[in-house]
Amino acid sequence: MKAIINGRLILPDEHGEFQIVDHQALLYDQYIARIVPEMGLRGEERDNLESVIDARGGYVSPGFINVHLHGCVGCDTMDETVDSLRAIAKYQASTGVTAMLPTTMTYDFPRIYRAFNHIREVMGESAEDGARVLGAHMEGPFISMERRGAQAPEHIAPADFSLIEEYKDVIRIITIAPEELKGDYGFVEECQKYGIVISLGHSSADYNTARRAILQYGIDHVTHLFNGMVPFHHRTPGLVGAALDTPVDCEIIADNIHLHPMTQRLVWRMKQGHHIILITDSMRACGLGDGESELGGQVVRVSGQVATLADGTIAGSVLTLDRAVANFAANTGAGIAMTVSYATKVPAQGLGVYDQMGSLTPGKRADITVFDGAVRVQATIVGGKLVYSADGKGEH
Repeated sequence: MKAIINGRLILPDEHGEFQIVDHQALLYDQYIARIVPEMGLRGEERDNLESVIDARGGYVSPGFINVHLHGCVGCDTMDETVDSLRAIAKYQASTGVTAMLPTTMTYDFPRIYRAFNHIREVMGESAEDGARVLGAHMEGPFISMERRGAQAPEHIAPADFSLIEEYKDVIRIITIAPEELKGDYGFVEECQKYGIVISLGHSSADYNTARRAILQYGIDHVTHLFNGMVPFHHRTPGLVGAALDTPVDCEIIADNIHLHPMTQRLVWRMKQGHHIILITDSMRACGLGDGESELGGQVVRVSGQVATLADGTIAGSVLTLDRAVANFAANTGAGIAMTVSYATKVPAQGLGVYDQMGSLTPGKRADITVFDGAVRVQATIVGGKLVYSADGKGEH
């Protein structure tokens, strides 16, 4: 048995809402075992612990879950190598992420399939020194030509379940443009049979089309709200309006570039504090600093926190999920406990894995992130194993 002491635990209350609980110790092995008063952790029980992590007054949180990222540290999901996926997983752990969905882009199908095969391979691995891979987020090619963003136009295609059926065990989320279905939701229904989450994004859908997709066909996820869709207008609210007007989970890129801080605050208020998922949408330049990089076969220029194509189109981000949590909490006034739920509980619920992860509940996997008051990650634990320590000292 292992323990984390001297931390402010972020735990669900009797209604499932996250709260901060002080003066408690977290006991775990591969799974969360118990939460006990620190004063009671003494004597023989303390002496028999395998290791103890001192949180030094910081927060002890469920591990972050990143459901939308393309890459980081020079690696990308579309590199078609397991080494790239492992490098991404390792870096993500240093930012508090314990589970992730590597995200593909609009390419020819043979290349997408090769990426899925490598994702399938690492899905079966235990997390030795990085975040666990839960599957893939397929962003394209079933999207709108007009709202493709940094996606390659020559490979955009109509949705066809036969094209992805072989990878239904790998794909966890698929981003689609609902207007491109032309009223035929057979693709959506087939995906839903296998637990694949359909997400609306990179879309020119009007309000009625988007609202119908959500309420009539049970679509419950929106890809990076505001980005890659028709801007909100008071007479034509579009997909943005439908997302804010219905109980659908909305991805938010809280880097203060994709969305102004006031816009983040507006979303939080419109969604009444619920159905928000913090993501990074990071590309291979994340973690590398300024310079030229690549996304979807296109040259990207990174300056500071901004990544753009030659024409100025925003091309992914260099955001990390710990910074997203810090930014969103500061911008909205949501508080750290509620904001953490947007990087843990809500994505876990959306993926149907909240019974396994997403909260520090006894019996769930010991996926844990420890961070200080500025949301700087101090330690990341995956399945009970310390995979990242800011001081490099590990457990003691």
